[in-house]
Amino acid sequence: QPWTQLRLSGHLKPLHYNLMLTAFMENFTFSGEVNVEIACRNATRYVVLHASRVAVEKVQVAEDRVAGAVPVVGFFLYPQTQVLVVVLNRTLDAQRNYNLKIIYNALIENELLGFFRSSYVLHGERRFLGVTQFSPTHARKAFPCFDEPIYKATFKISIKHQATYLSLSNMPVETSVFEEDGWVTDHFSQTPLMSTYYLAWAICNFTYRETTTKSGVAVRLYARPDAIRRGSGDYALHITKRLIEFYEDYFKVPYSLPKLDLLAVPKHPYAAMENWGLSIFVEQRILLDPSVSSISYLLDVTMVIVHEICHQWFGDLVTPVWWEDVWLKEGFAHYFEFVGTDYLYPGWNMEKQRFLTDVLHEVMLLDGLASSHPVSQEVLRATDIDRVFDWIAYKKGAALIRMLANFMGHSVFQRGLQDYLTIHKYGNAARNDLWNTLSEALKRNGKFVNIQEVMDQWTLQMGYPVITILGNSTAENRIIITQQHFIYDISAKTKALELQNNSYLWQIPLTIVVGNRSHVSSEAIIWVSNKSEHHRITLDKGSWLLGNINQTGYFRVNYDLRNWRLLIDQLIRNHEVLSVSNRAGLIDDAFSLARAGYLPQHIPLEIIRYLSEEKDFLPWHAASRALYPLDKLLDRMEKYNVFNEYILKQVATTYIKLGWPKNNFNGSLVQASYQHEELRREVIMLACSFGNKHCHQQASTLISDWISSNRNRIPLNVRDIVYCTGVSLLDEDVWEFIWMKFHSTTAVSEKKILLEALTCSDDRNLLNRLLNLSLNSEVVLDQDAIDVIIHVARNPHGRDLAWKFFRDKWKILNTRYGEALFMNSKLISGVTEFLNTEGELKELKNFMKNYDGVAAASFLRAVETVEANVRWKMLYQDELFQWLGKALRH
Repeated sequence: QPWTQLRLSGHLKPLHYNLMLTAFMENFTFSGEVNVEIACRNATRYVVLHASRVAVEKVQVAEDRVAGAVPVVGFFLYPQTQVLVVVLNRTLDAQRNYNLKIIYNALIENELLGFFRSSYVLHGERRFLGVTQFSPTHARKAFPCFDEPIYKATFKISIKHQATYLSLSNMPVETSVFEEDGWVTDHFSQTPLMSTYYLAWAICNFTYRETTTKSGVAVRLYARPDAIRRGSGDYALHITKRLIEFYEDYFKVPYSLPKLDLLAVPKHPYAAMENWGLSIFVEQRILLDPSVSSISYLLDVTMVIVHEICHQWFGDLVTPVWWEDVWLKEGFAHYFEFVGTDYLYPGWNMEKQRFLTDVLHEVMLLDGLASSHPVSQEVLRATDIDRVFDWIAYKKGAALIRMLANFMGHSVFQRGLQDYLTIHKYGNAARNDLWNTLSEALKRNGKFVNIQEVMDQWTLQMGYPVITILGNSTAENRIIITQQHFIYDISAKTKALELQNNSYLWQIPLTIVVGNRSHVSSEAIIWVSNKSEHHRITLDKGSWLLGNINQTGYFRVNYDLRNWRLLIDQLIRNHEVLSVSNRAGLIDDAFSLARAGYLPQHIPLEIIRYLSEEKDFLPWHAASRALYPLDKLLDRMEKYNVFNEYILKQVATTYIKLGWPKNNFNGSLVQASYQHEELRREVIMLACSFGNKHCHQQASTLISDWISSNRNRIPLNVRDIVYCTGVSLLDEDVWEFIWMKFHSTTAVSEKKILLEALTCSDDRNLLNRLLNLSLNSEVVLDQDAIDVIIHVARNPHGRDLAWKFFRDKWKILNTRYGEALFMNSKLISGVTEFLNTEGELKELKNFMKNYDGVAAASFLRAVETVEANVRWKMLYQDELFQWLGKALRH
């Protein structure tokens, strides 16, 4: 029975859709009529296409207009595979085209997927809007269709709505027909060939601002009228124009539609969605009030826009064949977030520096678990599709692309991408299409590397290697290089049977330099492909080795202790001999290797001793991100203050040297040196969170001044730190004041940090009150409730409260976010990742016993993480505290 299959049979192929919708915004329903022109490839008596949650009233099938109808025996929805089955009384002939007409109606849902509604308050009254989110498999909730990315077709959409609203879709409006009763029908131009998942439409009362690119693309930003009036969308509009021009030049393929609209909506399951010609953003990721936004908020907004606009090429123009290769669009868009931001802000060094802490280090944490999965993973059921949209697809995908670009050389890589997009535009491509095009580009440059052979090991196996470089004491100038699969918790590896039998091997582009106090050799590259290899390298007595230069490779490097000592000595005497990214890479590798038991616990803590001399942001950022999970393992222990004191000691001199930012309300945010401001912010954050007295006083003074004068003079870049510190130190009145400000402010960036500050309280009653309020969508937006719960879990005073709240309210939470798996897995890992006692582990396992659903994979990861936390404490915490005690006495 064709309707029980997980994928459509391929007997029928859509060529063109005519879709007519009528939206009733007063009762949130819509009616639709879809006419699909289909080509029959293999004779069949059934028409099977996707449909979910729609009420079908009538189905007709006809041959060309002349030949008349093919009688329909009946039709039914089959919810298990989300399809509509039309049974005919005779067989459709192969190699002929037919027309399928379906009349149906459905709800404009009050949730986050398909065609759904959202609202905002303007001049004291609630206004509604309807908007779509079809990726990956939710177009079928809005109209019956062939809802797989390979079935590209053209679309002609018409939307009928009350004339008080306006409607938008992927293409511009061609004609609008006004009816006498206050209704209007907008007919949109026909789209090029495209997949269903980035089709889009919206019905709203928004206004817009617009601009035009050099090549004549009309760019508009639509948002709530008050936000447009305040100019909150101007920044996004300005950079979108520049980015379309940048990508057109970089890819040498013009943007392929006449217009691009950006739509800012109050409620959305993702930060944004790249619908072709109508990209949709949640307000917090696109609206920016320069008078109240920090640099990190500006950066966040910038990168989301850079990401979505890259998708207009990678994703929309060239679409992955199937969801197992979703990283082919997400990895590229995530990598280009850094390349595109570098184009806008050349001094920020995003791709060379910030990529390490924000992508590489973060995803290696996740990919170091035995419960990880390959970047390309087989996807069978519709419910598996959401699962592939995780950090592995986005961030590991991006890190592998960066590794590839580095060993190919950026200009050859760029030419390869231009060919790939040109060959596959308006079509679909799989990973081997990309590998072949890139191998060809190398070949034209006289280099012969079989990219598929190299990259299959990185994309089809999960995890990554740790390379160990050992000096050979017996033979002069020989080193031994070994590779093994890096796993945080070795005992998890022995439990996962499939890992025991897999002797994972990778082809690893290992770059290497030799150096001493004054001189560093030039970089050499060694391709490591065996478990263990001997290499000849010239090493003098006091020389050290450094591998994976600037961390361009997706792996970790370990050394013998002698080499670690020489590197630590180098950092202390003159750290600038090593590049900024090498310093950050060493810090992250050392913390991770110690965490997994490959290195003594004190080595990373010795490395960060040099930080008092460090003037660059990136190594500080890497250290602070690596210390964070360690801090969470220790923060409820009685000896915690020894650790606390050690960190404060490393931070003190830099904190005094840098001081606090002055107030700059002249909008010169971006002009101020980004690196310097971010460094100062990082150090203040460390000082305040580890309890530096001066930092605490400063924060309390700034908050008290705001309360007494009702003028917020707190510098933008440290507002979140000051709010959080103030709430944790001062009494309930401050909490109430911040709560009141959260309700009254209209700037979305400010709203977000005020809400997060409320989670910093030491008062368990207030934390509980906040957790309960988070489920009221009138008070806290759906997508923000998750952040509230996770932030309470990060607070040592609230960890058990958030964990209990999560278990008690799981049914409600799972109903709310269950289908938007990205949000659900974020919630599960956020609430559990810092649980670290035997008791908590037992509670987690008991809780899971009764649960069997789509988020099962997230729960398995959670158990592995908590087991690793418990095991680390058992094995290493005493060793760590002993060393800290000694270090503080000297």
